[in-house]
Amino acid sequence: MKKNRKKTLKVQVGKVAVGGDAPVVVQSMTNTDTEDVLRTVQQVAELAKAGSELVRITVNTMKAAEAVPEIRQRLDKMGCFVPLVGDFHFNGHKLLSAVPECAEALDKYRINPGNVGKGKSGDEQFAQMIEIAVKHNKAVRIGVNWGSLDQKLLARMLDENSQLDTPRELAEVQHDALIESALGSAAKAEELGLPANKIIISCKLSGVQDLIKTYIDLADKCDYALHLGLTEAGMGSKGIVSSTAALAVLLQQGIGDTIRISLTPEPGAPRAKEVIVAQQILQTMGFRSFTPQVVACPGCGRTTSDYFQRLAQDIEAYLSEQMPVWKSRFPGVEEMSVAVMGCVVNGPGESKQANIGISLPGSGESPVAPVYENGEKTVTLKGDNIAEEFQKIVETYVKNHYN
Repeated sequence: MKKNRKKTLKVQVGKVAVGGDAPVVVQSMTNTDTEDVLRTVQQVAELAKAGSELVRITVNTMKAAEAVPEIRQRLDKMGCFVPLVGDFHFNGHKLLSAVPECAEALDKYRINPGNVGKGKSGDEQFAQMIEIAVKHNKAVRIGVNWGSLDQKLLARMLDENSQLDTPRELAEVQHDALIESALGSAAKAEELGLPANKIIISCKLSGVQDLIKTYIDLADKCDYALHLGLTEAGMGSKGIVSSTAALAVLLQQGIGDTIRISLTPEPGAPRAKEVIVAQQILQTMGFRSFTPQVVACPGCGRTTSDYFQRLAQDIEAYLSEQMPVWKSRFPGVEEMSVAVMGCVVNGPGESKQANIGISLPGSGESPVAPVYENGEKTVTLKGDNIAEEFQKIVETYVKNHYN
């Protein structure tokens, strides 16, 4: 579903389209040492399986650059063709020049204007990377970060600000410096021969309101494809909530062509969580569908048993497990909604609104559970095997309605 997306230039990254009339793309980034080929391949494959449509990898050393072609080859042999984005800082010009196989194996280069060098050398190194991108026909993300803003540019703008009759606040100058760094670098890239439809821009900050303001201004000033993300979002619920708050506002205004949720993972936790959060933001807002959605009530004094909670959890896990198979066999199943309700108050009504739903008995209610399909009651379940029977009903519904 599209909601008045701002028209931007379409950028082809491998076989994935970003911008234009393409859907908002989900991307992620590995946290493995890229020199460790096997671990990096494994994590890229896990992220792609979870639904990441672009995966960024760190390319920070000569050995990492030399590992990229092998990573690409191993992924291709596994049947994992997700586009790879090289994340370059400080020495990208050297690595791409020294290892042309790396330059060719990547589908996009991420360049941070604040980290390509200083003064004349910075301009030369930026130009070197852009010329390599042109040579290999690769897309480039010009990614400006609040924490690594071009200090020469900022100093110049602060000096100009100090000459004003009424100088602006520091935060306002920094805000404008971010945008000028991004758009100025994009203009330089075009001068060097990189087409505008090969450029993606990002201006990432860690403050929700700062990010919203920056991207609204940025979107007004250009038609480049835009990558959204709250940088250093944080851990757990804080990272999820702050990223959702910022991106939801921008997406609702039609701003953003690709997103990443920069969560700090808990030790040992799967990296793919950031992919799931990104998908949920897009799906709950109605932009895209990735997996059937489970509607479940929060529970109250009428639902003293945790039976409906466990059933909702089991059904959600079951749907997630089936999606890799269902996605190809049953087109459209990702748009299905399943309701698992805990009592008679909202149970029947919510169940009728879903494609398929079950209304379980609450405290003191008759021990029966009516099942609704497309708004009509089809069967009433009883006994000790309600969960197993409902799961079979869901499976049958999928085969009958999405085959």
